[in-house]
Amino acid sequence: MGVVGCGVGGMAAALALARRGHAVTLLEAFAAPRPLGSGLLLQPTGLAALKALGLDEAIRAAGARVDRLEGRDTRGRRVMDLDYGDWRPGAHGVGIHRAVLFDALHDELSPEGVEVVTDARIVRIESLAKPVLHDQHGRVFGPFDLAIIGDGAASTLRAAIRPASRAPIYPWGAVWTNASDPENRFAGALRQVYHRAEVMSGVLPVGRGPDRAENQVSLFWSLPVADLDAFLDGDFATWRDQRLTPLWPEAAALLAERNDWAGFSRAVYRDVSVGRWNRQACVLIGDAAHGTSPQLGQGANLALVDAVELAARLDRDLRPTAVVVRAWQDQRRRHTGVYQLVSKALTPLFQAHGAFWPLMRDLFFTPMSRWPGLKQLGVLLLTGALRLGRFPPETRP
Repeated sequence: MGVVGCGVGGMAAALALARRGHAVTLLEAFAAPRPLGSGLLLQPTGLAALKALGLDEAIRAAGARVDRLEGRDTRGRRVMDLDYGDWRPGAHGVGIHRAVLFDALHDELSPEGVEVVTDARIVRIESLAKPVLHDQHGRVFGPFDLAIIGDGAASTLRAAIRPASRAPIYPWGAVWTNASDPENRFAGALRQVYHRAEVMSGVLPVGRGPDRAENQVSLFWSLPVADLDAFLDGDFATWRDQRLTPLWPEAAALLAERNDWAGFSRAVYRDVSVGRWNRQACVLIGDAAHGTSPQLGQGANLALVDAVELAARLDRDLRPTAVVVRAWQDQRRRHTGVYQLVSKALTPLFQAHGAFWPLMRDLFFTPMSRWPGLKQLGVLLLTGALRLGRFPPETRP
């Protein structure tokens, strides 16, 4: 098996396949694989997939328990209030630094026999029925029984598999940074503050940082992609003191010792639409197949479930590989399709210019989200467990 991309989905697929006895080669474009981004929220579905990989306990120990999602506007009104306990007693998510999750997956690859080849940017796929992969240095890898393409929402290989695919950039992105929260003021919840729909800031507890520092949080600030460069060229102290502090003084206090933008990273998201994810024995996985806005925070979780369910399906289904992959995709789209659709519908309520969308949010979404039944549906969405059909045993949350 050949896997392209050393992200969450690619590494999880390589590990899941290797642990089921497959020979796996993982090809990574960078000379030194590295995680991109700051914190993420692992939902019960992602944790179930990590349990199937034998990594859930280590991740729970390194991360921070998250019991609810809270969102309020600058007038103090509660816009969102979702508690995992409304889905299942004791249920929770885990905030984790991306680098910590990356290391947990990456450290298992070599011991499980995965061959990791770095500085191998795949530029051409030959013979889709028995894929042969060519990198920028002219090296050739394969042929493989299956090529799994997990090179992210900005995939450079997606068009080779699905020429009619589309992946436009969402108009809104974000900047992220990590900070220390020694008094654990932000423990237990993902908290967000909104000014209409034009400003959204959030703080997620992530537990241990990559340097093993404890009580870490990830802070994000949402803004239009077109403004990212100008924003990061601006004066840091002016933004912190004149924009973040009036909006959310407790979050601004996390950055009190900062003098500049060092430690901030930018995030850009894509709305990926590909139709079928596979073409013969080549298949897209994770954000390369179904990337969406981060509004529901499901990207890494869906990629983990993709990987574990694909490996399990390949083991128990003895039909030709292309047929098995198509069956796996049909099953997965009953899950991923729900989140693509709902994420696209919800995004303008929290990231948009003007007064219309926040008015719709305040008049309809917020009151309705408190109704019995609809509140439980909201929690079901949050957990990642909303799926048309049952989860297979490997990923049942």
